[in-house]
Amino acid sequence: MAAMKWWGWGLEGVEFTHADKPELAPFIEQRIGLDVARPIAPPARFDDLDVPAPTLPHGLRAALESAVGAEHVSVDPLDRVVHARGKSIRDLVRQRRGDLPRVPDAVVRPAGEDEVTAVLRAALDADAVVIPFGGGTSISGSLEAPADERRPVLSVDLGRLDKVLEIDEHSRLARVQAGVFGPHLEEQLRARGYTFGHFPDSFTHSTLGGWIATRSSGMQSDRYGDVADLTRGLRVVTPAGTLVTQPVPATSTGPSVREMVLGSEGRLGIVTEATVQVRRLPQERRILGYLFPTFGAGLAAMREIAASECSVSVTRVSDAPETQFSFATRKRSTPVDKLKSKALTTFLTRRLGFRLDEMCLSFIGYEGSTGHVAEQRRAVGRIVKRHGGLCIGSSPGALYDQKKFDTPYIRDFLLDRGVAADVSETAMPWSRLTPVYDAVTAAGHAAFARLGVRGYLMCHLSHSYHGGACLYFTFAFEPAPGSDMLAEYDVVKTAIQQAFVDNGATLSHHHAVGTEHARWLEQDLSAPGVAMIEALFAGTDPGRNLNPGKIV
Repeated sequence: MAAMKWWGWGLEGVEFTHADKPELAPFIEQRIGLDVARPIAPPARFDDLDVPAPTLPHGLRAALESAVGAEHVSVDPLDRVVHARGKSIRDLVRQRRGDLPRVPDAVVRPAGEDEVTAVLRAALDADAVVIPFGGGTSISGSLEAPADERRPVLSVDLGRLDKVLEIDEHSRLARVQAGVFGPHLEEQLRARGYTFGHFPDSFTHSTLGGWIATRSSGMQSDRYGDVADLTRGLRVVTPAGTLVTQPVPATSTGPSVREMVLGSEGRLGIVTEATVQVRRLPQERRILGYLFPTFGAGLAAMREIAASECSVSVTRVSDAPETQFSFATRKRSTPVDKLKSKALTTFLTRRLGFRLDEMCLSFIGYEGSTGHVAEQRRAVGRIVKRHGGLCIGSSPGALYDQKKFDTPYIRDFLLDRGVAADVSETAMPWSRLTPVYDAVTAAGHAAFARLGVRGYLMCHLSHSYHGGACLYFTFAFEPAPGSDMLAEYDVVKTAIQQAFVDNGATLSHHHAVGTEHARWLEQDLSAPGVAMIEALFAGTDPGRNLNPGKIV
């Protein structure tokens, strides 16, 4: 698969536009004071970048070329810059500025586990740093080498390990190489009548190994589980040899080594293969749109659905600010659409008593046999009705399903115009949901006020569990004239993250730790917890050759 832009999200030539969304420009100007028609500030031209020359010892290069072939050891400047960082707002701002403190000295592309082993052995013999690379979508600072790293740095790109090797149809288990991208994984499984069911926002550009390394969750994790639930067995190349965990449904063999690898961000080794749980393609798949009078009513409905016997694939409800943003991104309406919208608005306000500025949009997904889907829809419909909600049909859900992977492009659209936009997500018990939401909202707006900027903060519930849920916050603001965008971004991001841990929530539900969230790890896990992780990393990788500086 083609690499993403060195300066932004996605592929060259693909971008978000407001031209076909007549309400978006006025909405953005009203909320954060940005005129989207202002001239765009383009990133630096790649040819103008001062890309540091590679410092690859001759003996190490010869060993790498012997391991994977000379054509699969790249010192090309663009290739190295693409692999230097992920896609966090900090990564993109610095890339666009041409700030390149520590670029990998080479990008190495092994084709199998034996080659990965040979690459790691060569790196250890040369005391080089190894950073595993999947799709490069990390937004937590998980891919950049420490700025003061003086040893050779290798980015090990696993894109050639992209096959579904075997499907155990009796057990519904698939052996899959770790470098496979989401679309190619689903394509191979669907040809056999299966699905993995894991669809994170980054699905188009991320890999199975990356999902495992960051404990990813997907949009349909309510039904399928997150990647930690789906991953049954692993093969990981480590400094001590190849770690293998068996794909058994349960085991009582001491602390879980499988769990140690999940979320380890390359600190324990290079994941080459996983045995994952797959399911037969559902007979029917449907996502319906709902409206709730308030965010509180929507959260209560999601909580009741989670506690019920209902089995749904998606539970998502946006707060009022996110709902208003979603409506502002609608494309130009036809006369018939306008009539329908007016009739619905009249019904909501006059018959149901909705206030349009408090109304919240929700999506609930259903999968399975036709009979199962119909039964689940009826059961959920009764719960929704009890909380004052209304089903508005399949059209909004179908549109959400089509556009669900486009959201990251909006961040680039805003960044082009000098606006910082980012996300922070967390999880907490149901009893803490509203207190966390209120605390984070207050903290975010207080940070905007301290900076003297007009900011926008919105949120949605994205995953439901029996005992709690994930809240996913998005914020955007235009920095004060003459200020440093990243310094002001840190004020807002810090306020939100600190509000998480201060109010009984976790520092991250599915975006990992990296370097962006590491400062809150002790508050999340306690000092003994951090010490345990440090001991694990030190015992497995005493030379700190594997992606040093991440997590702790």
